[in-house]
Amino acid sequence: MGKTGKKSAFTLIELLVVIAIIALLLSIIMPSLAKAKMLAKRLVSSSNMRQIGIAMTLYAEDNKGYFPETTHTVSSDKSWIYTLSPYLSKMDKIRICPADPQGKERLRYNTTSYIFNEYLTAKYQLGRLIQSESFHNLHQLKNTSSTITVFVAADRWSPDDTNADHAHSRSWFASSDRDARWTAIRADIQVDRYRTGSSTEGNTRGTTLFLYADTRVDTIKAIEIQEMSDDEINFPKPN
Repeated sequence: MGKTGKKSAFTLIELLVVIAIIALLLSIIMPSLAKAKMLAKRLVSSSNMRQIGIAMTLYAEDNKGYFPETTHTVSSDKSWIYTLSPYLSKMDKIRICPADPQGKERLRYNTTSYIFNEYLTAKYQLGRLIQSESFHNLHQLKNTSSTITVFVAADRWSPDDTNADHAHSRSWFASSDRDARWTAIRADIQVDRYRTGSSTEGNTRGTTLFLYADTRVDTIKAIEIQEMSDDEINFPKPN
């Protein structure tokens, strides 16, 4: 009679070793996948802002150099992002940042993930529209490469707030208190929009995007923005 062979099977220890190896591999792979996914979202958002910048330049060329107005001075149905719609293809996709956790809601309520620099929007003084003081004309800017036009909106902006299309950047550096300045900036722009993992208490881990008047888009570290805030460098102010 032939010998009956024993069936091979995993022992409990071997099974635990396999599970441990799989867990280790996942712990190595998952962060890389998360970083790659966030990088892709940031690149799409950068492309969105670049297209917004080009559309803004075309609009200015057709309107004697003036930037579009925001809901700071006009009704919400004339928000600057919709003013640019004739110059933008697929505007509904472009106005939403793919990393915005409220993106779907903003899409539904016709709002945007991107907000205009208040310094560039017209303002009223004593009932009169003031444009020169607000740097509202592209042709009058001394340095377009360092003038920020658009920021990434903070999470605190309600997606159904159609008036939330501009940052209150004129008031960011009104206080001499360091913490007050940093709080004011973070209330308007999401300085750590492009990050993996949860946000830190001071929002200093991660990056955001700035769109400049020359249509360039830069990735800016949150910690660098905090340093400018601490040093009272009024980065949103043109010239």
